[in-house]
Amino acid sequence: MSVRAMAQEARAASRALAVASAETRNRALAAIARALEQNEEKILAANARDMAAGAGLVEQGELDMPLLKRLDLSGRKFSATVEMVRSVQAQPDPLGQTQSALELDDQLNLYRVTVPIGVIGVIFESRPDALVQIASICLKSGNAALLKGGREARETNRALAEVMIAATAGIEGIPEGWMALLEGREEVRALLDQEDEVDLIIPRGGNEFVQYIMHNTRIPVMGHADGICHVYVDRAADIDKAVRIAVDSKTQYVAVCNAAETLLVHSDIAETFLPRAVPALAAAGVELRGDERVRELAGANGQVKPVTDEDWATEYLDLVLSVKVVVSLDEAIAHINTYGSRHTDAIVSEDREAALVFLNRVDAASVLHNASTRFADGFKYGLGAEVGISTNRLHSRGPVGLEGLVIYKYILEGDGHIVDTYDGEEQRSFTHRALAASWPN
Repeated sequence: MSVRAMAQEARAASRALAVASAETRNRALAAIARALEQNEEKILAANARDMAAGAGLVEQGELDMPLLKRLDLSGRKFSATVEMVRSVQAQPDPLGQTQSALELDDQLNLYRVTVPIGVIGVIFESRPDALVQIASICLKSGNAALLKGGREARETNRALAEVMIAATAGIEGIPEGWMALLEGREEVRALLDQEDEVDLIIPRGGNEFVQYIMHNTRIPVMGHADGICHVYVDRAADIDKAVRIAVDSKTQYVAVCNAAETLLVHSDIAETFLPRAVPALAAAGVELRGDERVRELAGANGQVKPVTDEDWATEYLDLVLSVKVVVSLDEAIAHINTYGSRHTDAIVSEDREAALVFLNRVDAASVLHNASTRFADGFKYGLGAEVGISTNRLHSRGPVGLEGLVIYKYILEGDGHIVDTYDGEEQRSFTHRALAASWPN
């Protein structure tokens, strides 16, 4: 089937999904979770084939090691993927929610009600669990999904898609074509040309990849290009907390966009903090790159390499961390707002006032106080899962869950009302009175 035909089928499916009941959509998600568990052996066998091929691509320099790590679906990763589907199922229905209700005049009532966006195209690299996340959230929110994964996850994505589509095939109210998998590179270009059938594109990948998507389509794009995240250790930080947070932010899962790439340390605490933090990070396998003051405090053991200006603007997605000593909270904020990607930034401090300044002034989708940057995640935020993280300033920002895939429509109910009553000679006034009722009532 051509991409055009897939997009048209998805458009038709999206209209059916938009009116499918919450019970029907939840039944489909429950069926998907069961089917994934029943087909675990088949899915992991496909993933093993992708991992073996990916290792060869790494040796040839055609695939980065962080992407290979993201590709692995074995062990806890698989069970967490199934758990995520059930978490999405358990979320409140995002559709048909009355956001506002206003009486314009007697028996003339206006409601704003949530509806699906329509057809969502998602292009992502490596992580096959992303396919399950995205499809599940789209299904729950009544959107059809056109999914294009990377070639390195071809076998796994194909197995997952086959299982999920088969699981929903017999459920009344779930249309064919609600989910489709694109596989060829040429299909990306074709997808980007479907502006009359696709309502939103969400790219998940590196900066160059995301920039390509943004510059080659007229379809609205939601997402982020980089994840240059910071941890700032304030002068009033608790040293133990700061070391734990710095290590976790960098190493808990290094190949993801909410892992820290830069550590900023206030000069008043640097002499105490760095001798503790540098060995802890080095012991976790982190290559440290620091300014002159950092290298001086780290000692002459070669644990810290010289940092460059390029490092401050680099998303490593690897066990590499840039470290800088700053003389003030203002300097830390200025550095983050200059080099950061408006993704996720954290402050470690026992000074509540300093923390509030940081949280208010740092320009990021997520700002954290005394917590690891790794918390910036849809599942951890209680969203069930996420289709990605957005640094956009319109519609949705941060981890994008169900609420990010719905929009609204205005519904006006009258009783023969006409505008001339209010704009004509009579000039009747509107009441504009808030209503407690939801739609339909």
